[in-house]
Amino acid sequence: MITIAPLTPEDREAWEDLFRAYIAFYERVAPQEVYDRAWREFREGRRMHALVARLDGKLVGITHFLVHPSTSALTDVCYLQDLFTAPEARGKGVARALVDAVADWARGQGCERVYWHTKESNATARRLYDQVAVNRGFIQYQLPL
Repeated sequence: MITIAPLTPEDREAWEDLFRAYIAFYERVAPQEVYDRAWREFREGRRMHALVARLDGKLVGITHFLVHPSTSALTDVCYLQDLFTAPEARGKGVARALVDAVADWARGQGCERVYWHTKESNATARRLYDQVAVNRGFIQYQLPL
C-alpha cells in the first residue's frame, strides 16, 4: 500500500539517501550544505515543500515543489522540481501517487497548474508523464551565474 505524507524529522536519513540518488541520477554533485538547506526549507514549509511516499511503511519516494507567481496566469503556479523513487519501487505507482499528491496540494493552494521538467532521455519517467500531463514542447535553457 502506498501512502503519501509530509516529511517528518525521522525521515531525514532516508530522504537524504533518495535525494542523493536523484542528484546522482542527473549526473550532478551537491555539497552537504545543499541537502541541509533543502531539509531546513522543507521543515519550515514556507518557500519549498516536500512529500514522501511509503510503500508498505518504507520510504521509497520523494517530491519537492514550490509555488510562484506567473505572468500568464491570474493565480500562482506550482513547480514540481524533483521527483524520485527508489529503483525497487518503480512500476508500482509511487511516482504517479506523488504527482497526484502534489496536484491535490497545489489545487488546495489555488494554483492554476503544476509543471515540471525532465531530461528528454528519461524514457521511463516520460512514459508516466505522458499519461498524466501535457508536454507543451518547451526546451529549457540555463544561464549559470
